[in-house]
Amino acid sequence: MEKILVIDFGGQYNQLVARRVRECNVYCEIYSYKTPLDKIKAMEPKGIILTGGPSSCYEENAATCSKELFELGIPVLGLCYGAQLMSHVLGGKVERASQREYGKTEVDLDISSPLFKGVMQHTVCWMSHFDYISKLAPGFKSVAWTANTPVAAMECTEKNLYGIQFHPEVLHTPEGSKMLYNFVRNICGCSGSWRMDSFVENSIKEIREKVGNGRVLLALSGGVDSSVAAGILSKAIGKQLTCVFVDHGLLRKNEGDDVEKIFGPDGNFDLNFIRVNAQDRYFEKLAGVTEPERKRKIIGEEFINIFEEEAKKIGAVDFLAQGTIYPDVVESGLGGESAVIKSHHNVGGLPEHVDFKEIIEPLRNLFKDEVRQAGLELGIPEKLVFRQPFPGPGLGVRIVGEVNADKVRIVQDADAIYREEVDKAAWDCYKKDGDWPTWKPDQYFAALSNMRSVGVMGDERTYDYAIVLRAVRTVDFMTAEAANIPWDTLQTVMSRIVNEVRGVNRVLFDISSKPPGTIELE
Repeated sequence: MEKILVIDFGGQYNQLVARRVRECNVYCEIYSYKTPLDKIKAMEPKGIILTGGPSSCYEENAATCSKELFELGIPVLGLCYGAQLMSHVLGGKVERASQREYGKTEVDLDISSPLFKGVMQHTVCWMSHFDYISKLAPGFKSVAWTANTPVAAMECTEKNLYGIQFHPEVLHTPEGSKMLYNFVRNICGCSGSWRMDSFVENSIKEIREKVGNGRVLLALSGGVDSSVAAGILSKAIGKQLTCVFVDHGLLRKNEGDDVEKIFGPDGNFDLNFIRVNAQDRYFEKLAGVTEPERKRKIIGEEFINIFEEEAKKIGAVDFLAQGTIYPDVVESGLGGESAVIKSHHNVGGLPEHVDFKEIIEPLRNLFKDEVRQAGLELGIPEKLVFRQPFPGPGLGVRIVGEVNADKVRIVQDADAIYREEVDKAAWDCYKKDGDWPTWKPDQYFAALSNMRSVGVMGDERTYDYAIVLRAVRTVDFMTAEAANIPWDTLQTVMSRIVNEVRGVNRVLFDISSKPPGTIELE
């Protein structure tokens, strides 16, 4: 299978680079810059992309790569730090700029460059740098420039080496996808055979071969990832699959019953379904715990413990299946070089005490939108496939501070009201205009802050919690912007929550983007 490697130097957009390559129907994986050159050669990539990074390439102990990487005969594209590093390693010069460039910047392109085929000569890019290439390496020429940057892009076509000072992977560079397409499909010569129908077909075949007559236990949460994993496993092995749905008491309102209706005995899936009601067990374990990472680990450990218990009840189980997806892997610090953003309960392998042969993760190499495409290929209903993302630890990371039954009740009720009113407002716009409103969020939920404040309700003083409303617009969940929910809708939500949800006297709306924030609060 043809493959592009993304070499990660700690850039914040490493996942986004890989996602843009996948949009070209070319498979792509992220690896640390520390990956040995022999391993890179053994993977026989069709091309290599070097990401951005937070360092200056000329500093001592800065993330770097060997000159030999550029002598493999494989096309290489450096982005931002990657472009500077390429120039630095190959004999050019990189210096601190007198004026930093950040944000949307007008750029002029030499459209005779194969990188810029079909791109407008004068366009907009997203800059984020304080160093610049002051002297090109031998054999290179500048093919793009801005008012402050003489080398906004460079190329050495003889050796198939290219560098772009700006970030083509972000949406703020409108024609960036064309540039990456030109590199991946035209310069690297990739055919674009990475498609969901072939992925699903091959995955089903691989699972059947791996499992044989064995039995598989799946951690089913009812979310998109685990549901699609259940679908693909069900197609592959049918009743050899047992799905254990752990109701840890941290789900959205009435969600436990909804999951059982879809996957239980009366559902449409050919599998064995077990529901474990473990709410009290989780609340006991989480009592007094406030640190987010500790909460995640407790929830993850209990998942594993419960699966082990259920495996013993049903007899010999050979494999543990999980709905791990690629962002889970990268954000947990595996595969790339970026700092750990957050741990995921389904990443990192099996504890020694768990008696399974192996983990099966059929979605491990997919981004969220690719998971949804796979779900549609499997015939899973759109309502389930396009369900809002929900974190594995559930409301445990939408409740800031200690988790208990009363706080869960508060956030469940507030969240149900919020989603109901947003859905209603969006549907009203659709009926009126024949199209969904531009503000319609891709993910929206209510979370419970740990802040309590004074309020007045019914002429009496209150000292209650503040609910935080979150709504974002996003294409790939790698970056996101706050959705512009209509003010009258927010007012309705606020009024209903403070009147209908006991324990809340204040409602806040989070307008943070990702980055610098994350979509979830913890």
